[in-house]
Amino acid sequence: MKERSLTIPIVIVSVAVPLAVAALILLPHAKINPGFNTSALPLFHAILNSTTAILLLSSLYFIKHQRIRAHRAANLTAVVLSSIFLVSYVIYHSTTPSVMFGDLNHDGVLSADEKLRAGNLRYVYYFVLSSHIILSGVIIPFVLFTLQKAFQEKFIQHKKLARITWPMWFYVAVSGVVVYWMISPYF
Repeated sequence: MKERSLTIPIVIVSVAVPLAVAALILLPHAKINPGFNTSALPLFHAILNSTTAILLLSSLYFIKHQRIRAHRAANLTAVVLSSIFLVSYVIYHSTTPSVMFGDLNHDGVLSADEKLRAGNLRYVYYFVLSSHIILSGVIIPFVLFTLQKAFQEKFIQHKKLARITWPMWFYVAVSGVVVYWMISPYF
């Protein structure tokens, strides 16, 4: 497999996915009916993210102990779970209105009382959410190029990229769980 053979598809995916997710969230659109209740999907997403975080920790342990096959399996499973997350996330956000942090009466508007009750925790939530969203888009090419280098057996380049990719991916996985934990009282 030549390096250039996957560079263009990786770049296309790396640009298309964040743009599609941003459009899904930011642009007004008609909600679709997937034919099933999507209310459990946020919990499912938190489970996928926490499992991905555990797999990434396992992957790091495995490579530090020269367990290459286990390292590879943990990373490939993390990629699969992250892909499932992405599809499920798109389904959820195309079927369900967004939930606002602090919106106790679920009217989609934060009253002065709701803002007061949420307090400064709102700012913590929005910081974690913003950093999670930004890095979720940034991490895509890093994961794909790191994976490509491993498949090409370019292990020195793989290791250099992984030192950047791993902490970002781990942060995205853990912060996804934190975001769920913080917003769940408002579902």
